Amino acid sequence: MQRRSFIVSVAAGAATFGAPSVFAQGPKLTPLKFTLDFRVNGQTAPFFLAESKGYYKDEGLDVSIDTGAGSVASITRIASGVYQLGLGDISSLVEFNAQNPGTPVVQAVYQYYNRAPFVIIGRKDRGITGDFQSLQGKKVAAAAVESTRRAWPMVARKKGMKGDAFQWQTTDFSARDNVMVRGDVDAATYFHDSAVSLFARMKIDELSVLKYSDAGVNLYGNAILASSNLIAQNPKAVAAFLRATNRAIALTFANPSASIAAMRQREPILDAKVELDRWAITAQYVGAEDTRAHGLGDIRKLTLEQQVDEVADVFGLKVKPSADAIFNSSMLPARAERSIKA
Repeated sequence: MQRRSFIVSVAAGAATFGAPSVFAQGPKLTPLKFTLDFRVNGQTAPFFLAESKGYYKDEGLDVSIDTGAGSVASITRIASGVYQLGLGDISSLVEFNAQNPGTPVVQAVYQYYNRAPFVIIGRKDRGITGDFQSLQGKKVAAAAVESTRRAWPMVARKKGMKGDAFQWQTTDFSARDNVMVRGDVDAATYFHDSAVSLFARMKIDELSVLKYSDAGVNLYGNAILASSNLIAQNPKAVAAFLRATNRAIALTFANPSASIAAMRQREPILDAKVELDRWAITAQYVGAEDTRAHGLGDIRKLTLEQQVDEVADVFGLKVKPSADAIFNSSMLPARAERSIKA
């Protein structure tokens, strides 16, 4: 009897060692906090695709994605150490680094919008045509402090217009569509892909979309930003985040519907068709012409240097950061991984 008990005990022990334990722990994931620049929508769907597909976990990361409160807020969130990564505007980063000289505490590590999607959208029935000159003497709605409004003097210079060629009507983001539809203003500033809400309420052929890039203002837009502490202490984690995100961005170009579906797991109330339309506009700026030459996420240093010069001049910065202090390309995925299909 004792021998039988011993054999049963040994057999049970062997089974325990031979089968995976319910308490077994996998490799420890590196936690990272990432802040969006604004709300969850089709503009940032690739980040949710990377999360849904397990791309971040494949890279050994446990990434949490939070909504944002604007590009400046993203930068300050990262600088404070509350977040390690985020999505924020390059021009705002130039200004922040100029105001905080010395070793940068935040750097761009992957250029998401290869061109800033800055536009002014005007009502044709108010005389707004396809030329910025048609804005003379009009009312243009914009938030008190926002990138498109602040960059207007750059367009004015290119077009030979005065900075006060029209009257700004300070309007909250949430009310911008309403004042356009009611006709309280003649035009309004937008991130082009944010205007899908307006396009749902007014016919596109009733509107003129004036792109800053068409005026020769070549500005990089929102980029993935990282804290300098994370870059110094764990560059492999930054590189891993970029590989996973880049993988999702490339897949979104190939299959936008999958990305929008992943995004709707986070915000199921959003309309899939509207968000697909939004991504279609976003893709024009993420996959701009020179992106197709050098790949996703990268920049042309000369273009960034020119942007730093313009931002310093227009914003009245006393210190001019170097392009290398703004953008750190050392952790980008391999060039072959960053190509996109036409």
